[in-house]
Amino acid sequence: MIITGKKQALEVIDRIKSYKTSLPIFCTGSHWNTEAILLAAKNIGVKYGISNVPVAIAMTFNYEYMPQAQRITWTNDARLGFLSNIKHLKVLADDTDSPYYELSVLPHLDHADPLRDQWALTEGTSFLTSVMFDAQKYTLKNNINLTRDYVKSYGDKVLIEGIMDELSVYQPHEKPAIDGIDDDYPQRAYDYMKETGVDFLVADLGTEQQSQGVGKSIYMKDRARNIHKQIGDRVLVLHGTSCLSNEQIAELPNDGILRVNMWTRIARETGLYAYGQLMKREEKIRNNDFESIESHRYLMDSIEKAALIMEGIMESLGYGNLK
Repeated sequence: MIITGKKQALEVIDRIKSYKTSLPIFCTGSHWNTEAILLAAKNIGVKYGISNVPVAIAMTFNYEYMPQAQRITWTNDARLGFLSNIKHLKVLADDTDSPYYELSVLPHLDHADPLRDQWALTEGTSFLTSVMFDAQKYTLKNNINLTRDYVKSYGDKVLIEGIMDELSVYQPHEKPAIDGIDDDYPQRAYDYMKETGVDFLVADLGTEQQSQGVGKSIYMKDRARNIHKQIGDRVLVLHGTSCLSNEQIAELPNDGILRVNMWTRIARETGLYAYGQLMKREEKIRNNDFESIESHRYLMDSIEKAALIMEGIMESLGYGNLK
């Protein structure tokens, strides 16, 4: 079932906090990827006997590095893609006869620019549980002012992530000289949350967005823990999780990470797998076998592989502990 009410959403967040796990925010840029997320959550529920498995499904809108809503339809129209995916999700998750109906599904708008993504940040909120209000490219003063104003206007409707500084994309982050001796960053994180009133905080923890592979960036564990200690609550959202190993992911709940954003690694590994399966059908394709040629098999391979990867991530995040 899709959850959009803030009260219900906070109940899900409290559940995540209580069982020392982190909520995965799995991004999607296609209908098949959306169902793969639901399938992964359903399979986790069956495996561990968990009811109402929580999972967040995210889309960017016109995000310059990866405009997922644009990618959902051939039109490249972000609004149409957004609505198409939301309605597809509603059919899958809100139909009482659907195998995904028992899930707790939290739709999320990711990397929403204050100007470029106005429609999604305003009219689109009626379909959403949470929003990442992305003012990272503005000066800190303007970032705080814009974010605070958005919280005042929409904070009663959706949960809001704020981002206090610019994150690395494509390029590995330079680690501080000694991770753990972190000057005033935790205090600045506390001040940013207090001044803006956001529910969650995206901080610079060293990870690389749109990562080319695992192990190419340095995750600042001590910074995360220091922020958690300073704020006194789990509010951190980690972006760029694709650059971390499953062993590192398993530590995130203990580091104060509440929400974990991920897509690139899943998309890359799924694409490679589906391509390999396609190559295995090459002879049948050349012989004009319909089931081998038609796109259905490729999409089913993609759904099954992506779901398997996401199940592993949910297990790493401690979903087996949920009740």
